[in-house]
Amino acid sequence: MKIEEAIQTKKFESPLSKALVNIIYTGSFLLAKHAEVLKPYGISPQQYNVLRILRGSHPDKLTVQAIKNRMLDKTPNTTRLVDKLLTAGLVLRERCTEDRRVVYVSISDSGMHLMKELDQSENQLNNYLGNLNNAELLQLSDWLDALRNK
Repeated sequence: MKIEEAIQTKKFESPLSKALVNIIYTGSFLLAKHAEVLKPYGISPQQYNVLRILRGSHPDKLTVQAIKNRMLDKTPNTTRLVDKLLTAGLVLRERCTEDRRVVYVSISDSGMHLMKELDQSENQLNNYLGNLNNAELLQLSDWLDALRNK
């Protein structure tokens, strides 16, 4: 479906305006689909992002600040996200012995198990990009990188 049909408009002010609306609309669409995939597991896309970061650094532990720096969504409530994951048993937390203000976080065995389950569910999300071949996906990534680096 073309963006004009999706938002029920006939024309845009400019190609720039059309592209911007299309990027925002598509991003929102993909975020909603991602939330649908995660909903049965009881975690939000932001919590999934924390788990993804921790799995990527495993077996190393990260500080909350390091997690925040790697987040896709630069949310100020990373500590709250970690607390919810801790309550769910998906992460482990420990204080630094040299500096009690520093807290290290790592993914738990339960968190690793959940991420393996989610890897299967994530394939549903991949279907939304499946109509693009690898060269087109790489080109899309390059274009998105170029947008952010202006």
